Amino acid sequence: MSTSSCPQCSLENIYQDGALWICADCGHEWVPGEAAASALVVRDSNGNVLVAGDTVTVIKDLKVKGSSIPLKQGTVIRNIRLVEDDAEHIEGNSEKIKGLVLKTCFLRKA
Repeated sequence: MSTSSCPQCSLENIYQDGALWICADCGHEWVPGEAAASALVVRDSNGNVLVAGDTVTVIKDLKVKGSSIPLKQGTVIRNIRLVEDDAEHIEGNSEKIKGLVLKTCFLRKA
């Protein structure tokens, strides 16, 4: 594994802090010898890298299972959480609906 770019977002804005390497862009921290399998990259519908804590916007109206309230286009989901070992889904809350699991293909980084 090369230490010239981040294994999570592939950007080159990294620095070393003791034994750890840290990406200044996405905040990912890693030890140079760790397995590359932990470098799961989650991307939105436009190909932008998503990290935990980001804010995203819904790009089309979505029906929500278990709720009569749909998510309208333009709804903002703040402070997202990444689903472990799944690059296709994120977790988050809207103002009206809590505990959402959304597909990244319907989201755009805000």
